[in-house]
Amino acid sequence: MQLVDTVAARSFSPERFQPKILAVKPDLKIPLICMEAGQKIPAHPGGTGFFHVIEGRALFTVNGETRTVEAGSVAVVPKGAERGLEAEGRLVVIAFHME
Repeated sequence: MQLVDTVAARSFSPERFQPKILAVKPDLKIPLICMEAGQKIPAHPGGTGFFHVIEGRALFTVNGETRTVEAGSVAVVPKGAERGLEAEGRLVVIAFHME
């Protein structure tokens, strides 16, 4: 078993968003996404993804459809879908990417 302290792992940069990879397995990657207001992840395709918003609020775009997500939301994105994210304020999201 691997335990990860997601509070201690948080790291924010006003210059550039950089995810912190919490775990990598052959078919699973778990990044911790910590963003400041206005920072973006451009739309890109990927494997099946689960995005749990822990703190903050953002605009989440999947295949051209944009929705607001906030603390407590979980977005489920199918494999191959284009997804992007824009933080409206300080944002913390834990993502689970599966191939």
